[in-house]
Parts: sequence; C-alpha cells; structure tokens
Amino acid sequence: MDDRHYRFHGENLRKGRYSQPGAMYLVTTVTRGRRPVFADHIAARACARLLHSLPGAAVAENLAWVIMPDHVHYLLCLRTADLAAVMRRFKSQSAKSVNALTYRTGPLWQKGYHDHALRAEEDIKQVARYIIANPLRARLCNRVGDYPYWFAAWL
Repeated sequence: MDDRHYRFHGENLRKGRYSQPGAMYLVTTVTRGRRPVFADHIAARACARLLHSLPGAAVAENLAWVIMPDHVHYLLCLRTADLAAVMRRFKSQSAKSVNALTYRTGPLWQKGYHDHALRAEEDIKQVARYIIANPLRARLCNRVGDYPYWFAAWL
C-alpha cells in the first residue's frame, strides 16, 4: 500500500474523535507496513520502558498494555491530557528510542491509531485480560507469564 492509503485511513480515524479526561480508552497502534519491529527484544524492551514511564500522574494512568511484534494494545485512563497528545508523545518518543537502539531509520508507526472509549457497563478487567492474552492467541507463548512484554495494573 502506498502513503495515500495511510494518509486517508489516518484521517478517517481522526474524524469525530473526542477525548474526555477521566475516560478509559483502549488504543491499538500498528508499525509502519506491519513490520515485526518488536520481534527484536531490544526494540520491545525500549517500547516497554517508554510505556511504563509515559503517563505522568497528571496525564494518564496505565491500566494494561501488550507489545506484539507489529502492534501495541494500550488501555489507559486519561487524567487531564487529550488522547491525541498522549499518542503523539508515545509514537514520537518510541520511534526515536527504537530507531537509535536498533540503528533503524524512518517512520516506526503507521499514521493514526484505533481507539475505543470504554463504556460504563464494560468490564475493565475483562478488557485487560483480552489485551494481555493477545500473545497466547497469536501463539507467541503457551502461558501469559512466559511473554515478557505486557502489563496489567491488577496483576
């Protein structure tokens, strides 16, 4: 696919997007061209370090995340910042860090991301379980505990 697809798709993802402080969001973002950048443990560790440090207490709260070879699922609760700002910061800082450590150049992420605002009736712990079970469904491991690149606030 060419850059026109990424640009058009990213613009569609942003239409009507509204982020609300105090709301919980499940976000998925994909590497450029779905390259398995995070199959490299150096890149995956750099991304994990950033996810741990990204949300300052005033910006967002980490609830759960998993780093897959070609994408990241991230569940967070916004505090005062807007979701677009959090994602810009994550994508920018992770690209700089991963590119420097792995001697890569160029964009790391596809433009845009998919977000889902959790509704009050959704079970947040069930959403977190779904996120951290991704490596099992992808057959990257036999037990969640065997996969090193995930976090859940409840575990």
